[in-house]
Amino acid sequence: MERPLSHLAHLEITSEDVETSAAFYEEKFGMRIVERAEGKVYLRCWGDYYRYSLVVVPGEVASLARMAWRTNSAAALEAAAAQVEASGVQGVWSEGGLGYGRAYEFTGPYGHHMRLVYDVERFAADEEFASIYPDRPEKRSSHAAAPRFLDHVTVAASDVRGFADWYNKALDFRIMAFTELDEAPITVFSVLTTNEKSHDLGVVLDTSNTAGRVNHIAFWVDTHEDLLRTADVLMENGTPMEYGPSIHGIGEQNFLYFREPSGLRVELNSGGYRNYVPDWEANTWTPSEGSNNFYRNGAMPHSMTESFPPAEGFTATEEGASDEMKAALLNPYAEQGRG
Repeated sequence: MERPLSHLAHLEITSEDVETSAAFYEEKFGMRIVERAEGKVYLRCWGDYYRYSLVVVPGEVASLARMAWRTNSAAALEAAAAQVEASGVQGVWSEGGLGYGRAYEFTGPYGHHMRLVYDVERFAADEEFASIYPDRPEKRSSHAAAPRFLDHVTVAASDVRGFADWYNKALDFRIMAFTELDEAPITVFSVLTTNEKSHDLGVVLDTSNTAGRVNHIAFWVDTHEDLLRTADVLMENGTPMEYGPSIHGIGEQNFLYFREPSGLRVELNSGGYRNYVPDWEANTWTPSEGSNNFYRNGAMPHSMTESFPPAEGFTATEEGASDEMKAALLNPYAEQGRG
């Protein structure tokens, strides 16, 4: 039986100021606005094959409104919907929307809104943007920081292994790796994939009472030099780097993190390995083994523990947990009145 999902098709994010966020993605990050409709702004990476990669929608705070995944066939869409409902989650069918056809939409058990589609609108560039290379949907962007593809999304959940298990069983995501604390067998991070990439879905541990949060959204450039150039261009134009550039241990991607005007964290990746092993069994890393930092020589800044929307409680990172989160996880009775 075919694996139901093919890849991440697009993301919808919220911003308190849609136009300011959209202007950042267009002017500073090099994406291109292709549509405005009903208060939403649709943007695309120059190498993505569908009409758009990212939708910025109105919201009170930064958050992930929805992640959309394309299935491998129309039959796989029906099968995926059936598997989700067999897991006890009830979704709804729609006739589609801008750029996509019939869709199955549901909220996963950890509060993340999902859209599954098969019929999509392939992007066709007009003469101004048409590439001389047949396999490219449009010509390479002339913006020095422009990403080629949408890459992945990393969300937050109250139970990392439970999250990974549900998405593995309900939608056949491959579980690629876990990170546990060095101090105790507490899982704080996992990566999953629908294809040969090291991941297109990540999850960090969240101790807040708010479901459906996101840690970051991520894009892709071809080379490490492209990534370094993007960091340079963003810095020169007033966007500081939150973390990186460096290399992850899990996945071995080059990475950097920064924030868009809403506060939402954006990651840029290049490199990394491909994994085609059909019976891959996920390894469990610890932060001291370099799960996040391949070189084991630099810690994430504390700001990386912030997930969206803001909520009371602690969030882990790809590297592990902050000292405050460790204290809460390892000894919940240390504070008087909590016993």
